[in-house]
Amino acid sequence: MKAYPGLVAAVVLVAGSWSTVGLAEPDPSVMRLSALPAMTHPDDNLPTPEKIALGHQLFVDPRLSGTGEMACQGCHFHELGWTDAKPLSRKDDGSMNTRHTPTLYNVGYQTAWYWDGRATTLEGQIMAAWRAQIVADPEKATAVINEVPGYREQFEVVWGGAATPETIVKSLAAYLRTKNSDDSPWDRYEMGETDAVSADAVAGHRLFMGEAGCAACHAPPYYGNSTFFNIGLEYGKAEPDLGRYNVTNNDADRHAFKTPTLRSVARSAPYFHDGSVATLEEAVRYMAAGGGPDPHKSELLVDRELSDEQIAQLVAFLEALTSDEGWEAPAIP
Repeated sequence: MKAYPGLVAAVVLVAGSWSTVGLAEPDPSVMRLSALPAMTHPDDNLPTPEKIALGHQLFVDPRLSGTGEMACQGCHFHELGWTDAKPLSRKDDGSMNTRHTPTLYNVGYQTAWYWDGRATTLEGQIMAAWRAQIVADPEKATAVINEVPGYREQFEVVWGGAATPETIVKSLAAYLRTKNSDDSPWDRYEMGETDAVSADAVAGHRLFMGEAGCAACHAPPYYGNSTFFNIGLEYGKAEPDLGRYNVTNNDADRHAFKTPTLRSVARSAPYFHDGSVATLEEAVRYMAAGGGPDPHKSELLVDRELSDEQIAQLVAFLEALTSDEGWEAPAIP
């Protein structure tokens, strides 16, 4: 595995440039510092501008799906925090998911994918979603892609031959590793721009790191990564989702789900793995009150007895973690 490029405090492109041109040469007029560490890429899928551009097109192309009508983007919209604003989304074949669409922000930094962590690589997660969410036969969908002259030319340049299911997946993964929430107002505040955030956001950060106990699960710089906790949402349901337990068969993982990143979380309502909470304020209140009852609930979740003012300060801090990287839909061949 290789780290490439962008160390903490290394010079990177401003948010937005990455989405459309990939690994462009840095423009000194728009260089800034990054709050995120180096991105690690598999040795067999290092990024290039051409590969990222190809993955960008494939991400919005419905021809990858079983019906030819649903793209990967069908559940992941930039303006909705790379989610879809629905508690539960519909698959390409019309059936319903049982879990909320997770954000794609900082997906390349994770070490386990899906709410239960059953995928161990991003490429593996993409292949599984290709089959299960947009309900495709990858071999048949690849044949469709290879019939498109514009794609044939790009795959020849990027991969040295016709598209295969594996090179389609790797192209998509290279693109998704650019979907990073960085350079938020809070990041700029921590780098010395003292007027970048409100006094409430500063107070909220103090609570987040201290009295409210949020950082125990949502530590910077990602504010959440590939750890799993039971927060009491499933207990008492007629058909509870066992979550991480389905992967590990460890009783301690019963009803446990992955800790989502809180970067740009203000964009991605509704919240939690079941999409059951409509607003960010409600989500903060739920967590600050210690979650729901469950004998397997994490011991980290206790009632913090926060005031309405403190809840509002926490929300102000989380809103200050919102990036503004921009996004443009590509033309597809």
